[in-house]
Amino acid sequence: MSATATLPSTTMTRRRSPFMRKTFPYLLVLPAVLYLLLITLYPGIYAVYRSLYTGKFKLEWTGMSNYQQLLTDEQFLNSIWNTLLLGSITLALEFVIAMTLAALVYRDPWVKGFRIIFLLPMLLMPSAVAFIWKLMFNDGRIISDLLKRLGFIDYNVDWMISVPLARFVVIFTDVWQWTPFLFIIFVAGLQGLDKEVEEAARLDGASWWSMFFNISLPMLRPIIAIALILRGIDILNMFTPVQVITQGTPAGATETLGFYIQRLAFDKVDHGYASAASVLVLIVTVILAQVLVRRFFRSGTES
Repeated sequence: MSATATLPSTTMTRRRSPFMRKTFPYLLVLPAVLYLLLITLYPGIYAVYRSLYTGKFKLEWTGMSNYQQLLTDEQFLNSIWNTLLLGSITLALEFVIAMTLAALVYRDPWVKGFRIIFLLPMLLMPSAVAFIWKLMFNDGRIISDLLKRLGFIDYNVDWMISVPLARFVVIFTDVWQWTPFLFIIFVAGLQGLDKEVEEAARLDGASWWSMFFNISLPMLRPIIAIALILRGIDILNMFTPVQVITQGTPAGATETLGFYIQRLAFDKVDHGYASAASVLVLIVTVILAQVLVRRFFRSGTES
């Protein structure tokens, strides 16, 4: 028998004190927590602090005047309306397209291998996607030339001169890039549902249409809620398509909250006012997200 086999087990295994056993997991995640606090908590606190002051170089205390001014600022209210309008249409289209595609292919065994193809638009840089579709629609007139060849139009279309057309370009760009985000979540959710329930319904003679809308869709409700809330929060910060393609034109019809705040902070160099707008949007977003999460999860649990 070797010498190491005769040693007591206490000498073979290093024992930690009860205090170290409790604190060691927290020490492991401490660097990540500190990093997240540094990039999220500190900027948030500084934005609240900066929103109470005005001035570019010499700060002057203004209290809540920036927030009061926002409530009567027509440009700020217009950016809210544009964000809600563009965001609601975009989110509705992304949901319908993603859910339709997911319902059609989630049973296909090849969908796992083709997921990377579905995800390709989402993997591209948003600025690159915006430049591509700006070239396609306006700068290169590729879409107009294609429509002329197909006989739908007789002239080149200036997509930025009309309010509906400019909004359509922004919505189309966002839908093209971010529909795969909802699609992959819905596919995973549908594939994770209990197959025995569907089999029982099929044996009872239920059609695919009836099974999907009466069984699969209600069971998927919490997943749909989280996916839509995540996309809704991201859409509230819609910036890149507006910045690259429309610059808020025509006449501010495509100016979203993100673009408006950026214009305040960097074009007008009014950091206090821009911080107040950011804080106000953050507060409203957090409240709405909490209300929606509680509502959907409570209704999902009760059902």
